[in-house]
Amino acid sequence: MNVPVLGDAPDSPFPDPADALREPDGLLAIGGDLEPVRLLNAYGHGIFPWFSEGQPPLWWSPDPRTVFRTDNVATSRRFRRSLKSSPWTVRADTAFDSVVAACALIPRPGQRGTWITPAMESAYVRLHAEGHAHSVETWDGDELIGGVYGVAIGRMFFGESMFSRRPDGSKVALAGLAHRLHHWGWPLIDAQVENPHLVSLGAQLWPRARFLEAMAALVDAPAPPGSWTAAFGELDSAALAR
Repeated sequence: MNVPVLGDAPDSPFPDPADALREPDGLLAIGGDLEPVRLLNAYGHGIFPWFSEGQPPLWWSPDPRTVFRTDNVATSRRFRRSLKSSPWTVRADTAFDSVVAACALIPRPGQRGTWITPAMESAYVRLHAEGHAHSVETWDGDELIGGVYGVAIGRMFFGESMFSRRPDGSKVALAGLAHRLHHWGWPLIDAQVENPHLVSLGAQLWPRARFLEAMAALVDAPAPPGSWTAAFGELDSAALAR
């Protein structure tokens, strides 16, 4: 297995995603660091880091790619009924560090949340401080019960991980994220790699070439100015039942 090694400079280029390995699916490059410049360059080209503690950074662009359309995040009839009487609310960027920490600590076999190393956690906290990474949180009063976080470039959202402390906590956060993004004119959420839970929520498998073409146009679109907290507001979960 011959995998390209990234250059030391954070702005060194990535290989073409079309050259990623078929097995393991999508492995494109190794090495480098998690500096904001490199991370943003990666996401902007359809590439993301995923590696375990003790490994060098590994960079991926799988084929197919798992994608949500923001107008098609599935909510079951039972889920919508529960939302109508739910007191939960959804907000953005009011507990980013806590969301990332929760995603790193809650074990979920087969999902990347268990692979969020301390270095990864620090990198995304820094991206958030620079205005590039965002969290959407589900709240029951003052209690954080679920959330999702990821990276936004232009009008494209690259989802990284979700967590729940109560049943449906992450599902409400994802539904709230999709609801707001659709309203803002952001059509897609990248979900990276397929798993049964994501598919049950409406995720689709797109050929990598289709994903990269759609993503490139969205990344190049002008990003709306201002705070996500203010723009997102506070969304009553009952609004997601409609």
